[in-house]
Amino acid sequence: MSLSAVLPAAGASPSPSPSETAPAVPTLQDAQESATNAAGWVEENWSTWLAIGLRVLLILVIATVLRVAVRRAITKLIDRMNRTAQAVDGTALGGLLVNAERRRQRSQAIGSVLRSVASFLIMGTAALMVLATFQINLAPLLASAGVAGVAIGFGARNLVTDFLSGVFMILEDQYGVGDTIDAGVASGEVIEVGLRVTKLRGENGEIWYVRNGEVKRIGNLSQGWSTAGVDVTVRADEDLDRVRATLDAVAERMSRQEPWNELLWGPIEVLGLESVLLDSMVVRVSAKTMPGKSLPVERELRWRIKRAFDAAAIPIVGGATAAVPEEPPADPTANTAPPSAYANASSPQAQAATPLTPPSVSK
Repeated sequence: MSLSAVLPAAGASPSPSPSETAPAVPTLQDAQESATNAAGWVEENWSTWLAIGLRVLLILVIATVLRVAVRRAITKLIDRMNRTAQAVDGTALGGLLVNAERRRQRSQAIGSVLRSVASFLIMGTAALMVLATFQINLAPLLASAGVAGVAIGFGARNLVTDFLSGVFMILEDQYGVGDTIDAGVASGEVIEVGLRVTKLRGENGEIWYVRNGEVKRIGNLSQGWSTAGVDVTVRADEDLDRVRATLDAVAERMSRQEPWNELLWGPIEVLGLESVLLDSMVVRVSAKTMPGKSLPVERELRWRIKRAFDAAAIPIVGGATAAVPEEPPADPTANTAPPSAYANASSPQAQAATPLTPPSVSK
């Protein structure tokens, strides 16, 4: 036997069979088994998934319907409050004058807050119920949300304070657009009321942005009514009956004329003597006016009183200090003798203040 015939037989590996190299082709029987298994799994679990789907759908439908119903109820409630405020007069509201812009902004803010809170509560509860339907453990989620809420609340505590203060200010109707208020940090006319910031226009036209959380006290000069008070100072020897008659005539004439008869909410009264001094006396005149209209009424009343007193020859003095004669100033160049050491020696103050020194003895 030759070497060439022996070498291939000894060194060459056997060639693989065709069945070992070709991929296995799924047969019809395998496909039938897979389909049977899938159908069995679906048949076993379809009722569970269908129940979960129907439960989720029912939760979402109920939450959506409840949200729409609550929002509509809030809107109707706000509209009814506005109609009630328009139907009653200022006296029934305690003298509160509420204009259209104020009502609009107040109702818009209140409605927005209530609708947002209702939507958050309803949809948040629905989301938690959906997660619970899928058997998801809500304890870690709620714990994480609680920690995040505490962190956000601590970092934005000023914002939360401003928001809550603005909500209570609007709900309690402490002030509104058009009111003149004194907020402590600033004062002026309210031009916009927000949940976080209130805009005020000052006396010189500047606009103040006041954070609601910084307001510790509020003085509303536009609610109820205002008081216009004028003090008239006359001489101490003036005839009081003539002064009262002149003031009564001025008050009666001003109460009948326009536009002051609309600004006055009561008669102008002469209250009487406010103070009596050695050379003068003060007579007070007061009137109840429309909110925020006391200053114009006071100016007009002073004007009329001055003209009436000039016509009646009743002089108006400037007060007690105006009639006191001033002493002539001391001459700094005058050579004044020092006070005698024995001038007030008998007084106890001088005896207590003057030290006792032994007399000097000359040798």
